[in-house]
Amino acid sequence: MAGQTGKIAGNVIDASNGEVMPGVNIFLERTVLGAATDLEGDFIILNIPPGTYTATAMMVGYQDVRVTNVIVSIDRTTRLEITMTPEIIEGEVIVVEAERPLIQKDLTATEASVSAQEIQSIPVENLQDVLQLQAGVTVDSRGEIHIRGGRSSEIEYLVDGISVSDPFSGRMAVNVNQEAIQELKVISGTFNAEYGRVMSGIVEVITKDPEDEFTLDAKYYVGDYISTDTDIYYNIDVYNPLNIYNAQLYLTGPISLISQNLSYYVSLRREFNDGWLYGQRRFLPSDSSKFIAEHAYLEESGDKQAVAMNYSSQYYGNFKLIYKISPTIKLSYNFLMNYNEYRYYNHLYKYNPDGDISNYQFGYTNRLDFNHTLSQSTFYTLKISRYSYDLKSYLYEDLHDQRYQNPDLLRNREDAYSFLTGGTNMIHFKRNTTVTLAKFDITSQVNKIHQVKSGLEFKHNKIYVNNDEAYYRGEKSDIFSAEAFFNRGEYTHQPVEFSAYLQDKIELENMTLNLGLRYDYFDSKGVVPKELRDPQNINEERGDEEGYRDAKVQHQLSPRIGIAFPVSASGVIHASYGHFFQIPPFEYLYINPRFAVAPGGLYTLMGNMELKPQSTVIYELGLQQEIIGQFGFSITGFYKDVRNLLGTNIYETYVLGDRYARYENRDYGNIRGITLSFNKRPTPYDYITVSFDYTFQVAEGNASDPNHVFYNNQADPPKQSNIQVVPLDWDQTHTINISVSYDNTDLFSFGLIGQFSSGLPYTPAIQNLETTFENSGRKPAIYSLDLRLSKDILLWNKRLSVFLKVYNVFDRRNELTIYSDTGRAGYSLISRYLGDRRAHVNTLEDWLNRPDYYSEPRKILFGLSITL
Repeated sequence: MAGQTGKIAGNVIDASNGEVMPGVNIFLERTVLGAATDLEGDFIILNIPPGTYTATAMMVGYQDVRVTNVIVSIDRTTRLEITMTPEIIEGEVIVVEAERPLIQKDLTATEASVSAQEIQSIPVENLQDVLQLQAGVTVDSRGEIHIRGGRSSEIEYLVDGISVSDPFSGRMAVNVNQEAIQELKVISGTFNAEYGRVMSGIVEVITKDPEDEFTLDAKYYVGDYISTDTDIYYNIDVYNPLNIYNAQLYLTGPISLISQNLSYYVSLRREFNDGWLYGQRRFLPSDSSKFIAEHAYLEESGDKQAVAMNYSSQYYGNFKLIYKISPTIKLSYNFLMNYNEYRYYNHLYKYNPDGDISNYQFGYTNRLDFNHTLSQSTFYTLKISRYSYDLKSYLYEDLHDQRYQNPDLLRNREDAYSFLTGGTNMIHFKRNTTVTLAKFDITSQVNKIHQVKSGLEFKHNKIYVNNDEAYYRGEKSDIFSAEAFFNRGEYTHQPVEFSAYLQDKIELENMTLNLGLRYDYFDSKGVVPKELRDPQNINEERGDEEGYRDAKVQHQLSPRIGIAFPVSASGVIHASYGHFFQIPPFEYLYINPRFAVAPGGLYTLMGNMELKPQSTVIYELGLQQEIIGQFGFSITGFYKDVRNLLGTNIYETYVLGDRYARYENRDYGNIRGITLSFNKRPTPYDYITVSFDYTFQVAEGNASDPNHVFYNNQADPPKQSNIQVVPLDWDQTHTINISVSYDNTDLFSFGLIGQFSSGLPYTPAIQNLETTFENSGRKPAIYSLDLRLSKDILLWNKRLSVFLKVYNVFDRRNELTIYSDTGRAGYSLISRYLGDRRAHVNTLEDWLNRPDYYSEPRKILFGLSITL
């Protein structure tokens, strides 16, 4: 239910006498949007898509005033103070360039907006790269994004006001090509009532609208990883400029043959990256080896060629069609898709790289929007959307493919420190999430003070999971896997959600107040066992033929409040408070839908279709200050109290020795921190933009992983779960981002990004025995420097841009994952207590060399773009 538009408000004054001017017409050029000033000289223009506009003020007897570079952001008010002069020379026009404000006086919570122009000027390749540059955003060792200390699933992703979060996993279901982004907004503070199903942050993307003139833009680049770390990265010294390539194209303009009111936008992108982690084809999946005492038989049939083991092959597509039925009615259709074939590096398969699985991800959304302006003060939108997300993981698509090998080859390893010498990964997983959504919201500027928004949303989810295992000669593996046991099968669930909200933005002369209330309804459409000691309902003596009951429906009311008030002409203080709730990702509701319990101990995880919403209470206080009209400074403190987080509880069944872990709302945490930021806007004299932010943060809780209690009880001997808060796995105490860009189209442009982050926590352990309390150690700090250089060339009156991008300029070895006995990625104490070992397949040093423990080496891209 997110906002997609902003508004412009302001006042018009007569320069000759200082009096206000009623009846002045204000309109935005190349649009049908406009307003007239009231008796007090004030005007408000609503329902403006984000972007840069030129506003023109006109009145008989006065010179026209054109205000250029008027920037509108979603959910924000852009203020214009216009002064008009009596006309002396007929037809003379006064041109004024607006400056982007360094502070937002109506901002009641922390948020950051990044425009298309800003994205273009810095070295980034995708949406995730842009997100990582925002204050309060951290990235863990697995690449998951966290906002202000929350779990990665606590983020809500929106595209054009519609959720594209995968409710099964909490991740983004449909990725967006950054070239199609008009504006990116990241809200890391409290959220207005229009935002639901979120606890940590909102990531909202507004895609570009069609233009009224034909425009074509094409871009192509190539590149590779250039590093001297040959001792870590196998095959990194073999350079191929086509190991990375990217081609993209966008077209926009009117469809004049049908109607001047019909326009389109098409964006296409093909991206391929061969990766930087390679294996060597020493063995084929069909090879068989045998190890007996000191003797070994190795069948080594491979060709010794390098094989990419973390490649990515992506396609992006965006098609938008807008029909302006009348000056007040607009109908738009938007199709967005992303396909990605990729692979995760699996160290076991380093010398048998053809035996591991690949992943296939396809997401798309279809959306129809109806926007109707009822008057200058009121408009409503009706949206219908359907998006789908497919994820498949397998080696061969056909379960019965004859190339699948005997599963026994997977356990035929020389020892725990040797690579596989044959075999095929038998995982065969498919799932689909399809979400059908209808929403209606209305916005009304009741008067100059109150802007009221209200809305309703209905969402139907369809979750399909097929977790299977490949066949070998018509039979399944006899190797017992607890995960396969409780996950195997095919099931469909169709939970339903409904929400409503009411919100009032009160803009007084010296204060802005956001008040809101939200209601959320959730029905899992599932069942739960009546007797938790007999979840399979196999105890006939209890005499209960129906061992299950319907899961309870969840309801929730969420109050929201935010306030901002100026302390000077160039300074604003804001404070906000809110309660936020989120149903856990659906995978934790529906895992093990058969309620099967693996025999002989604790091996089973079980979903809970009656999980309650997780909750967060957020407090925030901040100050924004403009300095000499060119610099902006802000400081924000925040505190989050998190309850009802997802965890596991252990249950014993009536069968002696059989136990299982069930997901329940039992974990908790708290996050506190402070963010400092500094910004400099460019001037006509220096063309330099600077952005700097520093975040100090402490993220603590009783568990980082919902499976924490389950894993602790599986240990031998079992470990005591935390009875006090400890640093969470993504607790990054210090984070610094700095971005500097110089944009002079007559000469050249460059963008520089520097990032520093203190080390994430880890638990010191020797031979898997913890030597101190959980997460008491710290990994090494991480830093990087990225560079973008470009030069524009006029060629037949068309702009041709040549650019160079260098990521990780200094080829820094950033250690993301470490050995718990040393706290470093480069060495371990294993050799000291392991003793002598056989090394027919590989040496211990070879096994302990983990290229996947480090971040990307230096990456260099070279390309060009042209605009017609």
